Formats: sequence, C-alpha cells, structure tokens
Amino acid sequence: MSNSCSIETKPTSNDQTQSFEPGPGKHVLFFGDPMCSWCWGFTPELQKLSDMAEGGAEFHLIMGGLRPGTVEPWDEAMRSYIRHHWEDVAAKTGQHFNFSRFEDTDFVYDTEPSARALVSVRSLSPHKSLAMYKALQCAFYAQNKDITDTQVLTRLAVELGVDETTFVDLFTSDDARNRVGFDYARTQAFGVQGFPSVVCAEDGQYAFLAMGYRPIVAMKDDFQAWLDA
Repeated sequence: MSNSCSIETKPTSNDQTQSFEPGPGKHVLFFGDPMCSWCWGFTPELQKLSDMAEGGAEFHLIMGGLRPGTVEPWDEAMRSYIRHHWEDVAAKTGQHFNFSRFEDTDFVYDTEPSARALVSVRSLSPHKSLAMYKALQCAFYAQNKDITDTQVLTRLAVELGVDETTFVDLFTSDDARNRVGFDYARTQAFGVQGFPSVVCAEDGQYAFLAMGYRPIVAMKDDFQAWLDA
C-alpha cells in the first residue's frame, strides 16, 4: 500500500509555478490535508521539521485538497479502502486511530471544510496554524469528531484562543473559500501528486524533501545541510 494519500493533480510548468513562489529566502512548504491519514502519520515528523526550520526558514502549511466538495456518503467499498489505509498508517507510524468513524455509514468525506478552517486560522493567527492543523487531525483520527461540521471546527479554533465571531465570519465567507482555492491551485502548480509532501524553496528554486511519508531520520541530515548552506 502506498505511503501517501493520492490526489488527482497534474504537474505544471516552471513558469506557472513562479506565480506561487513564497518569496526570497528559504521556505519550507508542507502540502497536506487534515483528513489525509498518511499526513496524520507524518505529523510528528512535521513538528520536528518545523522545529528545525525555526530561525532558518519560513514554514508554510498549504492545504492540497484531498476530497474537496464530496457530497455523497461513503459507501462500503470506500470505507473498506480508507480503513485499510488507517490500519497501515497506524502499524507503520504508531499514530493512534479511533476506528469508530467507520460505524457512521452516512458520513460525507468532504475535506474542504477542515481545510477552510485551517486557512481561516492561518489568516487570523499565523503562528497558530500548525496547532490548528494538529487539533483538526487529533479531533478526527483520535477522538472521532466530525471535522466537516462547522460547530466542531469553531470549537477547535476557539480552544486555540481564536475569537469565535471573527473565526465564523471568515470561515463562512467567500474570502476563506478563495483562500482554500488558492492553496489547491498552488499545490497543482508545484506538481504535488500525493500527501504528505514537503518542498524546500529558495530564491525561485525548489526541491522535494518528501513525497509521501518519510521518517525524520531519513530527512534531517539533508534538511539541516540545506538550512546551513
């Protein structure tokens, strides 16, 4: 089984990528989705990369779009497929999963609301982005909370100290939807085809540090060398 959550994206030319460049200096771009199981498995490694990057590179969380806009409840085949992924991630990474989610046969696996919640918090309190991302994942995978629900998403933001009214106003706005759309377009522009993915970018040049799950021990030397260069 693959060590990434597959998405339907197409590589784009470098000239298109330039419009999505993060700016001068060193940047770490993480492409993922709160409802991607391999991203949940990767979160301890992501935190370590973020800690290593502090002071040496700007860290960006970019929502890639796993299953945005899904409207139909998952069927038995989809539940079986996703459950196998969860079991595989749990076995390989040690991350905890609450499998009670699969008892809800009416669940609609729409990944857009949680991504929109993340970009809303990112816009209001950038320094809380990673905390919100982890809170979304923990709520969904470990606590069996429905993070497609606006009330659940609002509570998670408020628990991080974000003002409730301010969050709801942004989360329910076209602005937030446009910000998610920009993240999705940025993901495609960089040629990301699976989550999690990590890109190291510097002054218009970039390279993938991870394409799918990769343990920190396999990344840290190359990553530190790039930071120190």
